Amino acid sequence: MGYKAFSREILQKIKLCEDRFGIEIEITAKVAQIGGARIYEVPISYHGRTYAEGKKISWKDGIAALWHIIKYNFFSRTS
Repeated sequence: MGYKAFSREILQKIKLCEDRFGIEIEITAKVAQIGGARIYEVPISYHGRTYAEGKKISWKDGIAALWHIIKYNFFSRTS
């Protein structure tokens, strides 16, 4: 879990298609494919919600994430 920050030049080089959970994976995969782009991990403090507080993620989201990882890392190039 963390934040993502990009320069305008990097974001203008990619076309985003996802509008839900897959956007995280799509952005990371496409930025990683750009020559000269560097990715850094920066830790943050985060306290996730419990199911009682409204957490809505389920096993289906895990399957979707796996699909997006495969899709954007093996079948898609920057655009």
